[in-house]
Amino acid sequence: MVTSPNEDFAVRTDPFRRELLVHCYRMLGSVHDAEDLVQEAYLRAWRAYERYDDRRASLRTWLYRIATNACLNAIESRSRRPLPSGLGAPSEDPEQPLVPGREVPWLQPFPDGLLDAGRGDPAGALAVRGTLRLAFVAAVQLLPARQRAVLLLRDVLEFPAAEVAGLLDTTTAAVNSALQRARARLADAALTQDGSFTESATGVDEPTDPERRALIDRYVKAFEAADIATLTTLLTHDAILEMPPFLTWYVGRELYTRFLARIFALRGTDWRMRPTGANGQPAVAAYVRDDEGTYRLHTLQVFTVTVSGISRTTVFQDPDVFAAFGLPPQLSPLRGEEGAAQAEPGVKSMACTHLIENPVQALPRTMSPAPAPAARSAPQ
Repeated sequence: MVTSPNEDFAVRTDPFRRELLVHCYRMLGSVHDAEDLVQEAYLRAWRAYERYDDRRASLRTWLYRIATNACLNAIESRSRRPLPSGLGAPSEDPEQPLVPGREVPWLQPFPDGLLDAGRGDPAGALAVRGTLRLAFVAAVQLLPARQRAVLLLRDVLEFPAAEVAGLLDTTTAAVNSALQRARARLADAALTQDGSFTESATGVDEPTDPERRALIDRYVKAFEAADIATLTTLLTHDAILEMPPFLTWYVGRELYTRFLARIFALRGTDWRMRPTGANGQPAVAAYVRDDEGTYRLHTLQVFTVTVSGISRTTVFQDPDVFAAFGLPPQLSPLRGEEGAAQAEPGVKSMACTHLIENPVQALPRTMSPAPAPAARSAPQ
């Protein structure tokens, strides 16, 4: 059967789309930016397909060349995407107003659903190896663009140095030098006293899957019951709590649980949690009951779980993130189970847009964020 060039292109290149999306996400720290760059890369590849020569490079290598260079071009006009723990010192007073960071282009989580749909492909295997973890992706954002590309192509995707040199139009010696500098930079980040990037270089001593599920189940039940005593026992002594788009973050189970106690006092103790997954890590969508008895989407919480307990919780309150995960903006009254209003993945929910566009409405008056700091450019 004779196929058209367009059909041949689609058949041959579609199997690589998902792993290219993961690669672009690691480069950029944004699901939405990664989707745009993959689309751009495929358009470039389609236009150049007639000139592709499989004697010079495999199709996968050729696509990675196009996607990586598209990312490098994009990074030139973008600031890096951090987490709050990568920007400043932790807060020591959970009673103080949260400090907004609306000017910061925050790191976004990656929905596990995009990996589950491609179970068995290279992207899924890489996620298992921990190279999609939030802490790792945040640490990678510290690197200059070309070092970032070299580290991911060499250490994550395991391309040979000579092949990476061809991808980036440079020499093998330059690739090896960039890789050494990138590894050293990540090692320095792992030694920071605040613990913000220790996971990326040393890895996480994880429990088994059943143990991890059991721990998260206990956390969910304790959170829904506003049981501070039990929540405290599930955290490591140096647990981190960070909450983009706020600059405020905390270290230590005492400050972590004091902040939760404040949330329960201000927002109420009637919550529902729905399991999901992000960056190969366990996550939950948190819904809080309003005065009308409806459970409204509040946050997406992503956990780092170790054998000693939960060591980090990153809490996202961003309509774009909610849309990427396809989270319904509300659950029904009573059990919060039936009649949930479903949000289409990739479509911003108007019901939760106010959380960011008007953060004062997202919190009780007594918990309104502090005035925004003086204008400053986003970190480079």
